[in-house]
Amino acid sequence: MARPSARLSDATGGHGITDARQTDEIEDLIACPQCDALYVARTPENNMRVVCSRCHTVLIAPRQGAFLRVIALAVTVTILMVGATFFPFLQVHVQGLSNSASVFDAALAFMDGGWMLALSVATAALIVFIPVLRSLLVIYVLTPLAFNRRALPGARRAFRWAEDLRPWSMAEIFVIGCAVALVKVADLAQVDYGPAFWMFAALVVVTVFQDGMMDRWTIWRSLDASRPRR
Repeated sequence: MARPSARLSDATGGHGITDARQTDEIEDLIACPQCDALYVARTPENNMRVVCSRCHTVLIAPRQGAFLRVIALAVTVTILMVGATFFPFLQVHVQGLSNSASVFDAALAFMDGGWMLALSVATAALIVFIPVLRSLLVIYVLTPLAFNRRALPGARRAFRWAEDLRPWSMAEIFVIGCAVALVKVADLAQVDYGPAFWMFAALVVVTVFQDGMMDRWTIWRSLDASRPRR
């Protein structure tokens, strides 16, 4: 693993990371998720960012009140996902006939047993259950920390699960796939967008803000600090 030899500066001029060879404490090390450069991390001031000197990936970005904002966004994701699942997603009109369907109806369409049942479960899990589960795990982890309380039992494991499930949360992929399909369907029938469609569109934006505001290094440090000392 490559080791930078110079002290790093954050984007606003402060210093939050030093050479990894200056410490023997593994708890003080942070690795860049993009290029694997290894550094010694130090908590910067609020609203200051620490970036990797090699690839400029943001490594640490604490913000005042960020935990409460992330919790609010996680609650928003949960509410939007529940509504987007059961409200009508699309309504198609063709030759005097019309039909509307929700995401829940689309999942039930595969309930014919066998491999189709597995496809139905996988579709519902990737689009609905996993994003909601991630939001609930984030709320569970951050709520005590936002009020300077000790973390709830199993908070570290819950946050690790939330991070492991992140690549499998595919609500935004579903929206992109629907957009591509609608381009082709629009030439064959009249398509009206239901409330669930706009909820999914808002869900994608809220999820992007949530992931961008979540400073994972700060969360892990807060969880470590709240553990009972032996």
